[in-house]
Amino acid sequence: MNSTIVEKETKVEPIATKVWVENRTVFIELTDRRTVGFPADRFKILKNATNDELKKVELRLDGYALRWEDLDEDLTVSGIVSGNFQLA
Repeated sequence: MNSTIVEKETKVEPIATKVWVENRTVFIELTDRRTVGFPADRFKILKNATNDELKKVELRLDGYALRWEDLDEDLTVSGIVSGNFQLA
């Protein structure tokens, strides 16, 4: 009798451990040590933010989201890693 073992791929959602802004680029460091950066100008609200407002970003939801309280803007880490940007 032949038996086949099928392994299911477990999808792990990325989690950020650190976030910072340099020259209008937002960077996140992930738990797997990758660093992902994106231009703030790819998002409508962030595009209009001052440099000081951009730098006031915080990690939220245990590293699953970024939050700019003063701008009332939230981005998910999984969306960033997937490249889901608002502006072309």
